[in-house]
Amino acid sequence: MKTYRKELWFDIPERVGFVNITLRVQECLAESGIKEGLALVNAMHITASVFINDDETGLHHDLRVWLEKLAPHEPVSQYRHNVGEDNADGHLKRSVMGREVVVAVTAGCLDFGPWEQIFYGEFDGRRRKRVLVKIIGE
Repeated sequence: MKTYRKELWFDIPERVGFVNITLRVQECLAESGIKEGLALVNAMHITASVFINDDETGLHHDLRVWLEKLAPHEPVSQYRHNVGEDNADGHLKRSVMGREVVVAVTAGCLDFGPWEQIFYGEFDGRRRKRVLVKIIGE
C-alpha cells in the first residue's frame, strides 16, 4: 500500500468564502501515483470546512445566506465563546458543514457522482489556513 500527504494553503481575504479545490486534489492524486484507494481531504482549522457539493454560484450564495441565518456573526456578544474573540459563528458553521470528505479513487480518478466537486469553506478568514490531502491505496 502507498500513502501520499500534502498540505494545501489558503488565504481568503473575506470572513466567509468557498473555493473549489477539486483540481488541486486531482493534481495531488496524479502526483501520488495511486490508482485504487481513498482520498481524505480535511480542513486543519476549527473554523474552516471541506465539503462536497455542486459548483453553482446560486447555491454558494444560498449556502452563505443559510449559514448566516443559522449562526449569525453579529452581534458577537450573543456567544459565550466570543469573550475576547469574535469567531464563535465560524465554529458553529464548521460544525454544520463538516471537517472532511473521503472520496473513492478508481482507475486513478476521483470517483464522483454527477456534479460533485470538493470545496474549501472558510468561516473566519483573513489569515492563512491549510487543508490536508491524504491518499492511501495501490
